Amino acid sequence: MADAPRARRLAKRIAQIVASGLEYEVKDPRLAMVTITDARVTPDLRDATVYYTVFGDDADYASTAAALASATGVLRSRVGQQTGVRFTPTLTFVADTVPDNARRMEELLAKAKEADAEVARLASGAEHAGDADPYRTSTDDDEPDTDGAEPEAFSEADVRRGPQSG
Repeated sequence: MADAPRARRLAKRIAQIVASGLEYEVKDPRLAMVTITDARVTPDLRDATVYYTVFGDDADYASTAAALASATGVLRSRVGQQTGVRFTPTLTFVADTVPDNARRMEELLAKAKEADAEVARLASGAEHAGDADPYRTSTDDDEPDTDGAEPEAFSEADVRRGPQSG
């Protein structure tokens, strides 16, 4: 088992080798708009997963996946020659979903911003349903009740007896 920093360095080197191999060695027109975004290597350095994105639609993704599958042997040979590791890792290509997820998050944030702007627009002309200040202030305690009646006085016996059913 290799240590994690070595696996990260090897993964970074594999990403560079694959990207340059796609650019200079593999002459497939289906791979013209491919970008290698990341690579991951297992701790035993036997398997490498290479992440890629494609500028285009779903049909471009499908054709690029087929082109990468056909070019895997050439790219693995190139990785073996340029890395110098005892066992050349197998290459697996996976479409990177981060750009699609980022695009989706941007759309959701734009919708939320529009909704916030709409709420702010509606709230700008709104009025309070009740009093502007519904809380009692210290000046409210000094004023008499509005009905003018005196509060009922209870004796100590009434308090001990509790509420009466009527």
